[in-house]
Amino acid sequence: MTTQAVPRIGALPSGPRDAITDVAEVTVGHATLDDGDVHTGVTVVRPHAGDPYAERVPAGVAVLNGFGKSVGLVQVEELGVLETPIALTNTFSVPAVAAAQIRRCIASHPECGRGLPTVNPLVFECNDGYLNDIQRMAVGEADYLAAWAAAGKAVAQGSVGAGRGMSSFALKGGIGTASRRVEMPGAGPYTVGALVLSNFGLLANLVIAGQAVGPKLAGQLTPGVAGPEKGSIILLLATDAPLDARQLRRLALRAGAGLARTGSVFGHGSGDIALAFSTAYTVPLYPDSPMPAVALLHDARLDSFFQAVADSVEQAILHALWHARSFVGRDGHVRPALTDLLAGWPADAFSAPAHPPSA
Repeated sequence: MTTQAVPRIGALPSGPRDAITDVAEVTVGHATLDDGDVHTGVTVVRPHAGDPYAERVPAGVAVLNGFGKSVGLVQVEELGVLETPIALTNTFSVPAVAAAQIRRCIASHPECGRGLPTVNPLVFECNDGYLNDIQRMAVGEADYLAAWAAAGKAVAQGSVGAGRGMSSFALKGGIGTASRRVEMPGAGPYTVGALVLSNFGLLANLVIAGQAVGPKLAGQLTPGVAGPEKGSIILLLATDAPLDARQLRRLALRAGAGLARTGSVFGHGSGDIALAFSTAYTVPLYPDSPMPAVALLHDARLDSFFQAVADSVEQAILHALWHARSFVGRDGHVRPALTDLLAGWPADAFSAPAHPPSA
């Protein structure tokens, strides 16, 4: 295994965990299924410890490429809030996880869908069918509840939860996370955190810390292993900065900058979707509750946040690759780990600083 540490992207400081959970109140949990040809799972991101149906958080969505089967995006685009935790899973398990979110909300609010509005479940997916027997539809309500209950500040990365059977750049992919701190006079400091479900990319296009290493790495694989891109990536962003849904959509759109730096061209078969939310305030469900009076950041102060988004997304994708391990999945399909292919490379191969922030 390579002795190299994962390259450090950009000059902005990280939070103490270098994870999305550096944003106050945000927690992450996984449920991993690993049985025979079943290699899949669920990952849940909870925006706060309370009830998101009653205390909603502002959010914005950017669909970079719409080749995906997510649930709940239309209402988030229209209303600009989250009503459930964010769930990640495989493509064919979206209905089961959405049903689990609905049932959990009904258990807490028996009038949901009757005297109260229906709930908008929010489930994102990637296709893990190369390594996982996706036709088994093995993920169920208990797995969503287990991931929800397991949510905490420590975030496992790589082949865990929804990332168990995911691939990136014809290598093993999965879950990755990172964070960056934004300092500004008279406000903050603020944190931007990213979490990715990484299942995209052609190996020949892979760029690591500004270096086009894909062609060299591709020569180390058996010819024909890579094939056309058939993956996706889900990019989740959290911040404690006071931003509204419109501003959060602008942050979500900048996730594409960090994604592109790794060599993605948002390929035909890749569903690339970003969502950003803020924990700075909540929006109440009940109309007799007062709406928050929030002093939002001025748009002219967002450039540092755009930088933090791009850097943390790129870093999170690298973390997913670095934490993943070589994997044999369904029908003997193999995905090698990036760290195995880098064995024997110079220890300082990626030590040069990459992508410094704008002046």
